[in-house]
Amino acid sequence: MTNPLLSFDDLPLFDQVQPGHIEPAINALLAQADTALATVTQAEFEVSWNAIARVLDVATERLSRAWGTVSHLNSVADTPELRAAYNAALPKITEFYTRLGADERLFAKYKAIDATTLTPEQRQAHRNALRNFVLGGAELQGTDRTRFAEIQERQAAVSQKFSENALDATDAFAYYAQRDELDGAPADIIAAAAAAAQLDGKDGYKLTLKLPCYLPVMQFASSSALRQTLYRAYVTRASDQADPAQQQFDNSALINELLALRLEEAQLLGHTNFGALSVVPKMAESPEQIISFLRDLAQRARPFAEKDLADLRAFAAEQLNLPDPQPWDWPYVSEKLKEARYAFNEQEVKQYFPLPKVLDGLFGIVESLFEVQIRPDHAPVWHEDVRFFRIECAQLQGEPVLVGQFYLDPTARNGKRGGAWMDDVRARWLRPDTHTLQTPVAHLVCNFAAGVGGKPALLTHDDVTTLFHEFGHGLHHLLTQVNERDVSGISGVEWDAVELPSQFMENFCWEWDVLQGMTAHVDTDASLPRALFDKMLAAKNFQSGMQTLRQIEFSLFDMLLHTAHDPAAAIMPLLQQVRDEVAVLQPPQWSRTAHTFSHIFAGGYAAGYYSYKWAEVLSSDAYAAFEEAASSAEGARETGRRYRKEILEAGGSRPAIESFKAFRGREPNLDALLRHQGMVQLA
Repeated sequence: MTNPLLSFDDLPLFDQVQPGHIEPAINALLAQADTALATVTQAEFEVSWNAIARVLDVATERLSRAWGTVSHLNSVADTPELRAAYNAALPKITEFYTRLGADERLFAKYKAIDATTLTPEQRQAHRNALRNFVLGGAELQGTDRTRFAEIQERQAAVSQKFSENALDATDAFAYYAQRDELDGAPADIIAAAAAAAQLDGKDGYKLTLKLPCYLPVMQFASSSALRQTLYRAYVTRASDQADPAQQQFDNSALINELLALRLEEAQLLGHTNFGALSVVPKMAESPEQIISFLRDLAQRARPFAEKDLADLRAFAAEQLNLPDPQPWDWPYVSEKLKEARYAFNEQEVKQYFPLPKVLDGLFGIVESLFEVQIRPDHAPVWHEDVRFFRIECAQLQGEPVLVGQFYLDPTARNGKRGGAWMDDVRARWLRPDTHTLQTPVAHLVCNFAAGVGGKPALLTHDDVTTLFHEFGHGLHHLLTQVNERDVSGISGVEWDAVELPSQFMENFCWEWDVLQGMTAHVDTDASLPRALFDKMLAAKNFQSGMQTLRQIEFSLFDMLLHTAHDPAAAIMPLLQQVRDEVAVLQPPQWSRTAHTFSHIFAGGYAAGYYSYKWAEVLSSDAYAAFEEAASSAEGARETGRRYRKEILEAGGSRPAIESFKAFRGREPNLDALLRHQGMVQLA
């Protein structure tokens, strides 16, 4: 039988891939890639960008697409068999890419290429390639070179185990509540919990630590004891503080090992610490610049955060008879204060955001802003909830032209990693082997609560914002007009700029004209009332000071962990030091949220979590250009065209700061971010 992982004519055959396909497919593709590498590194092989691409890039692209399919399934449809097959292949994949990135012969070929013969896109990709060879250990010799390869393989294995522990610890928890414990909880959450318990053959209501269940219970359930049970389980996941039955998922030792491996890698490459190594391909110039940026922003946000906390404490004491709120009480107190202050709650808003209507509204704003059409399409998928779409661009004459395609996997389930993300399936590429244009394809993955009782999934406004965020990443990848694979779409974009298009899209979730077109009450079909929107808008920056400090806490901890921390030491004292400096609200001593901080320990954000705040400066300033142009429809359209051309279409074909300045006409500044978050002056 044909192996579905070896089919490259069209889209991945997700519905056909079985664990048994992985080893033979990856072995075959690794052999082809090895042959290609041996061919292009022969002394007589032509020193030419296109010649190397025709042989080596074609082979490695096939390997990366097949492995991307396997990795994606491992994230969204995990089974013991798939996990075993993935982990068996992971060392081989890591070894090959480590060897490829450090190959002295290939490095010499690239250094010998005459950059004046290249297109501007190829020149940027060539500059990146030379830098990446150095970062990949191509200049190392002897035992250093061997040790560098060992570090890469071990890091890949440890990161994967960290991710598995976080998922398994989350999936392993269940609490079967009685009905009276759920007083105050939303009706759809209660119905879903009852259905989940029934599926398990149990009485009561099954509560889990997946966010669509956990968060509403923490916000609305009136039982402090229930909230405490869930909170303790949530913040001790995958740690030494978890329930004894769960401690096989403890990530403590893995964290220490990862930090030690990263420091050793950095020092092998001539850097004092991993933070210094991390910024080499980024916009930021040094860890010190990042730390200064974070501390400056913390200082600006702190007065607002202190007022947020004072308001919470006063309300808890005066209105809820909670003179000393505990950590598991704060989400409940916050929701009650928001309801009292703004006369609405998240559950009321949620009824107006059924997923199909939200998608219609999202697609409508994208079609209007960027002059494209989004249509349903067909492709093999990995789960019945997954949908597939195509983006087309109208032509003056003839049929619309395909721009790109994307999968949307919206709902949470067991075996699916938590959070939300965008990833590429394939990049736009003018293929050097066939001279045809390959269009880009992306995954958009979220973890929303599924619909209950025949009703569609209902999204909170935060869910809507998450969907817009991930779609912004998708647009960055899909609307590119760059034909060189390594710098098209999100490829080659500096890590601390890659959040610009995603955070930019979030702003539209606060535009009345947009929300009108993407809301319909699940029972009455009525659109969101203007009065309710006005309350939401008034509450937009509710606790923005505390939320800003929370993100800075994560970011500063991450950067100090990778610059000023002894990997052999426990991480909790450093985290406490950061909290003492930044936070206005302290969690309990037994909290271990860092043990599921997958962004930095399993997700590519190591010494890079600051990117969210860094890029937020860019995205807020970019959106301010639309606010300035909003007085005329033509001005908005022209701004949309300029944003699409200079930011989205340019992809990674030039430094991000150049793209930003081409769009905005100047350097970025902080004013728009502070204004958008209501941190300009104290009320």
